[in-house]
Amino acid sequence: MTGRPFRWLRGLRIRLVVAFVLVAAFAALATATLTYREARSTLLQHSQDRAVNDLRDRVEDIAPSVSFPPDQTALDLLAARVDGPEANRHWTVVAIYKDLWSTTGPLLTTVGIPGLLRDSVDQGVTAFQRVRADGQVYLAVGVPITFANRDDGFALSGVQVYLITSMEPELRDEAALVRAARSGAVPAVLLALVPAMLAATGVLHPVRALQHATRSLAAGRLDTRLKVKGKDELAELAQDFNHTAAALEKNVDRLQTMEARARGFAADVSHELRTPLAAMAAVTDILDEDATAEHLDPDTAAALRLIGAETGKLVTLVEDLMEISRFDAGAAVLHVDELDLAEAIRRSLDIRGWGEIVTLDVPAWLRAELDPRRLDVVLANLVGNALRHGRPPVEIRLTAERRADGDWIVLHVRDHGPGLPAESLDRVFERFYKADTARTRSVGSGLGMAITRENVLLHGGRIHAANAPGGGALFTVELPAKVKMRADAKPPAGADMPAATDSPRHSRSGEDTSS
Repeated sequence: MTGRPFRWLRGLRIRLVVAFVLVAAFAALATATLTYREARSTLLQHSQDRAVNDLRDRVEDIAPSVSFPPDQTALDLLAARVDGPEANRHWTVVAIYKDLWSTTGPLLTTVGIPGLLRDSVDQGVTAFQRVRADGQVYLAVGVPITFANRDDGFALSGVQVYLITSMEPELRDEAALVRAARSGAVPAVLLALVPAMLAATGVLHPVRALQHATRSLAAGRLDTRLKVKGKDELAELAQDFNHTAAALEKNVDRLQTMEARARGFAADVSHELRTPLAAMAAVTDILDEDATAEHLDPDTAAALRLIGAETGKLVTLVEDLMEISRFDAGAAVLHVDELDLAEAIRRSLDIRGWGEIVTLDVPAWLRAELDPRRLDVVLANLVGNALRHGRPPVEIRLTAERRADGDWIVLHVRDHGPGLPAESLDRVFERFYKADTARTRSVGSGLGMAITRENVLLHGGRIHAANAPGGGALFTVELPAKVKMRADAKPPAGADMPAATDSPRHSRSGEDTSS
């Protein structure tokens, strides 16, 4: 329940949009980063080259007029002339000759001359180095003053000129560049939402159409088809769906036709067999009586009894086939009557001679609206199955429950036999299924439990099989029914049931609700 409000976050649309925006953001970020790096490198390189060239040009112009070896006054004049008349406030010029130093600004104290830079200049190389001091970045440039010698070479004069300048203007330009890159990337990412939404809509429209078509197909509308547009992968998927739906519709139609023919065949054969079997049953009854007479030899009497028993089995099978055929054809209907449940259950057991061998736990005060014939079929099949395949005692327990969706009758039938194999619990209500594969010639037709289930479903109820904790099979039937109390009985204390009623019995035909 907690995750339902955020289910849209896992949807295909949001994932497509997020993927599109992430790609756009990555592209914008990569472009901005590369642009920034190139622009920053160009900006710093240009600033450094300008400072180096400017210092070198000034030194070359001024050096010929300097007397050597220079004293402190000459060194001060050199530094002042290199600094220039404009007295750039961002510059500090430092002139050095052996132990003599001359500076035109305060940056020497703040930054100093880096050792690596001094070493390079000592070797006669013009060099530069960026230095960070007091949270700011400075550029230090060093130029040695040289003289031509007799060998057409150059000799170091020992005089070195350094320029120290702040790079804050360049850093401000760099910050402005970063802001410009960010200002351009953010709108680009936001604008990417528009094509992302359009692309997601274009992809999701056929996907949603496929989703609706799949649900329609699952609901039984086998003529569902998709409109195929374009020649992309989604169009191919729509074509595959249409081909699959067409093949499924064809196969289902063929299977339904075959199933209808099989049901019709079973119903027709059962109907045709019913009349001759009735005659055969009557004859076998007479022969069975003769088989007990003393004038028949034992072998003939045994054969007659065998014919009578097998004819009875065949009659039962035909009746069950006709009953299941009515369910298949949708012809089974309910004829509801108000029943005294205790009386109805005892009567069903007594008719079959089970009244003395079955234990009953049925409240005497319960009345409910059910189909008496179908309730009798359910009881007969469940109790008969328990007596044939289980061990006594066989117990019937009936309770009434008031639930949120109405009154329910709950019927439990239990035996104390070996119970059902685990693999049979879900299949025991299948037609012709037998849990014991060795029991191929049982008394039943193999349709009794299937007919029981159909009668329960016809009432709108439920049935399931289980193994009781103490051993034995346990069948539970739940039937929705309007429960009343018998006029001459009282429920036990605390029973949550309706007040007593003496309304007359009634009968009505229920609507066919078989599955």
